[in-house]
Amino acid sequence: MIPYGRQLIDKDDIDAVISVLKSNFLTQGPMVPKFEDVVSSHVGAKYSVAVNNATSALHIACLALELGPGDWLWTVPNTFVASANCALYCGAKVDFVDIDDRTYNMCSKTLEKKLKNAQELGKLPKIVIPVHFSGQSCDMQRIHELSNIYGFKIIEDASHAIGGKYQNQWVGNCRYSDITIFSFHPVKIVTTGEGGMALTNNKVLSNRMLKYRSHGITSDKSEMQSRPKNEIWNYQQIQLGFNYRMTDIQAALGVSQMNHLNAFITRRNEIATRYDRLLNDLPIGLPWQHQDSYSSYHLYPIRLDLSVIEKTQQQVYEALHRMKIMVNLHYIPVYLQPYYERMGFNSGYCPIAEQYYKETLSIPMYPSMTNKQQDYVINNLRRVIGS
Repeated sequence: MIPYGRQLIDKDDIDAVISVLKSNFLTQGPMVPKFEDVVSSHVGAKYSVAVNNATSALHIACLALELGPGDWLWTVPNTFVASANCALYCGAKVDFVDIDDRTYNMCSKTLEKKLKNAQELGKLPKIVIPVHFSGQSCDMQRIHELSNIYGFKIIEDASHAIGGKYQNQWVGNCRYSDITIFSFHPVKIVTTGEGGMALTNNKVLSNRMLKYRSHGITSDKSEMQSRPKNEIWNYQQIQLGFNYRMTDIQAALGVSQMNHLNAFITRRNEIATRYDRLLNDLPIGLPWQHQDSYSSYHLYPIRLDLSVIEKTQQQVYEALHRMKIMVNLHYIPVYLQPYYERMGFNSGYCPIAEQYYKETLSIPMYPSMTNKQQDYVINNLRRVIGS
């Protein structure tokens, strides 16, 4: 079986985890801050907050930016549901911006039109979440320019994009955003088993997220309320928070995985280049890369030219699965999920994203994939689509 994506764990990774298991700390020890420092130093952000998964990171990022009832959050439809659900967790409302037909990222021109209309209606978003789909950065400079005009905050959902670059700088440096989110799920670029991280250059936002991560508790005496001197108060809960902490076991794996990040990205780009060369004569659309972007290639999505291929998208999907090539679909537009349809969203709301959804499949992409395995994918894709 050839999956669409998978983790790559080596002996160094295993030894790092075993070392923690033999130590005095399994959680809330030295490895979490070390992992935070490794990631923030690599991408060039000032502060980082590691959490148990990227969904939690999105949630506390929204809370830190004071999203709440009556507010709007906008994101794209071709993403995992967490990019939108984080608004609902805060009691806010969510809306969607259609994508660019080449990058599959949030279309800045469509965003601008939607913002102009929302301003007239008095429904401007408090937060916009561009999603760096498949590892390629959005047009962050333009989105940032629009944020200065219309007054919204920006959370980059870079769950696919650690190791990628925008304008020759690492994704995650928060140059054009308030907060950036990374995911460390097993199919992502580097993994901690489950895990996520929020990065920012704003100390106030970092401190807020740190409290939200751990029950709203602080041990900082400057933040604690005075209590009788004969009582022991070495921590206080000063707000409502959550148990979103990452363990030292996860962080140790993350530190070790970060040692492989550049090699992982190089190999993913090699696989992508080989796909580009060996698939370019087929009736499929290949991923287009903007000159400002260096993709981490979390995914390699292809678009089937169904006017030429004598099969449906589902038939191609099922045929490849029978061949043990576990292609996947990224993503069903969020607003077409039953939960969101009950909010009033209907088909046709973001036509470019819907057309993409009807034509796309993500074919295998992971750093341990061999050329022989890739050849198997390519040859059987040729058989299935009849070329």
